[in-house]
Amino acid sequence: MRFSILTTALTCASVASGAITWSLEKASNPTADQAEAYTKIEAAMKLAVARYAKWSNASKTVHVYYSPGVPTAEANFNGDLRFGSDRSYMTQRTAMHEIAHTLGVGQTAAFDRLCASGNWPKALPLLRSWDGASAKINCGGGHFWPYGLNYESEWSETNGDRHVQLVDAMIADGLQGN
Repeated sequence: MRFSILTTALTCASVASGAITWSLEKASNPTADQAEAYTKIEAAMKLAVARYAKWSNASKTVHVYYSPGVPTAEANFNGDLRFGSDRSYMTQRTAMHEIAHTLGVGQTAAFDRLCASGNWPKALPLLRSWDGASAKINCGGGHFWPYGLNYESEWSETNGDRHVQLVDAMIADGLQGN
């Protein structure tokens, strides 16, 4: 995926929490739109990273951008995460979902193999401890469910905690491998 980079001077605000660190690229003289977006994105990222720090040992450096041309939000395994101009996606839920992509969800061959085989030695028993013996991890379009936080309607404090724990178990299952 190619990212266009603004030629304007950028400043950087960094935050570290747990093993996930992040920085938001900011214009040195932001417009009102940019300033408002930066505030919302920073709030969402702080909450998301704090939840990951509480429930996961995952490690990643994430580079966050405000990119108005992005319809919702998007991220990839190289650590780039972009929020579009739609303020309804500048939420903790979206940030957590996109962080999962930076950790390998929907981004690695290992994710594809694990999804195809259904062989999740750590993640599946964890899911079944919450949802019962017949629960399974479903995958499609680079996403997983339940607890993938793919839509705002999936958000709850419990689902947020379970999302992070499940991603952490997926990492233990080899999510980040080749």
